[in-house]
Amino acid sequence: MKGRILVINTGSTSSKIGFYDSGEKLFETNLTHTAEEVAKYESVMDQTPMRRDAITDFLSEKGISLDSIDIAMARGGLITPIRTGVYEVNQEMRDALMAGKEGVHACNLSALLADDIAVLVNQARSEKGIPEKCRAFIADPPMADEMLPEVKVSGLPEFPRRTLFHALNSRAMVRRYARSVGKTNKDVTVIVAHMGGGSSVSLHRHGLVIDTNDALGGDGPISPERAGNVPGFPLVEKCFSGNWTEAQIKKRLVGRGGAVAYFGTNDFRELAARAEAGDQEVETFLKGFSISFAKYIAGLSTVVCGKVDAIILTGGIAYNERITKDIADRVGFIAPVVVYPGENELESLAENGYGILAGEFDIRYYHPDHF
Repeated sequence: MKGRILVINTGSTSSKIGFYDSGEKLFETNLTHTAEEVAKYESVMDQTPMRRDAITDFLSEKGISLDSIDIAMARGGLITPIRTGVYEVNQEMRDALMAGKEGVHACNLSALLADDIAVLVNQARSEKGIPEKCRAFIADPPMADEMLPEVKVSGLPEFPRRTLFHALNSRAMVRRYARSVGKTNKDVTVIVAHMGGGSSVSLHRHGLVIDTNDALGGDGPISPERAGNVPGFPLVEKCFSGNWTEAQIKKRLVGRGGAVAYFGTNDFRELAARAEAGDQEVETFLKGFSISFAKYIAGLSTVVCGKVDAIILTGGIAYNERITKDIADRVGFIAPVVVYPGENELESLAENGYGILAGEFDIRYYHPDHF
């Protein structure tokens, strides 16, 4: 695999980057932005120049010449729902990310940074007479929507089910599984359970994600920080109690739900140790966590009448063998369970970048009205 690829994945107080040369990862680092730095900006979207300079300065320190970068790959942000795949960053995408209509999140910065750095790369290449252009792309953004019309039906027409899931890592894990059995992602039907700070479960068939949950919208299984599906009437009563603001309720569901609500921590390693030491309350919660995932996995299997080739468990919590075994014991009757632990986002982006260089992917172009 020829080519040099810069990979960018932005979080609330950090910018994770990786650099790949001919398919080999030369380095990976997490550039931390202090509270003082972040506090200077009214909006996270105003941080683009600061983060861009932090990345280019680090590359310079590592001896990486800007003009050597062939592709800048970025984590997808919150934009109008589109199909999965690779998208070249264009002005329409930049405008959508800046406007934050679908939500303002640090992940929106990734594509802007990749595009800005690609401009700098091309300026450096032009000065050296290098004709080839560096291009910026995203791959499999979290709001990718290929859901079947019938699975969008909820119990109320004004509240259709919607998608927001870990598309990047989930799709990469399906490709990994397909390669392991001598097939492509278009040849298999797989359910992927991503277990991290947020949780999503997605159903992949013929290369499309035909059902999943809204991992930031209160839909899905329990996670370390998110409540997942909760009983409706008690939630309504809490909303109208006069003791909670809208923002507080949303934060309770996403950010301070799940393990944080029960035990004040999102660290499953700590919870596993407490359960091992005999804490029955934690023991019960961990079983409930596993069951919530098992129920969601089993539920998605009904969409394809149980015809599933494999179930993949991934994300940071997939390192916890206790959790993965419990889930596997509950859903193994549906299909074989494969465990691919970790987030794998940088590797997934690099894989997509080399696919672009090899001409393996059809390049898509974002427009908010095309979906």
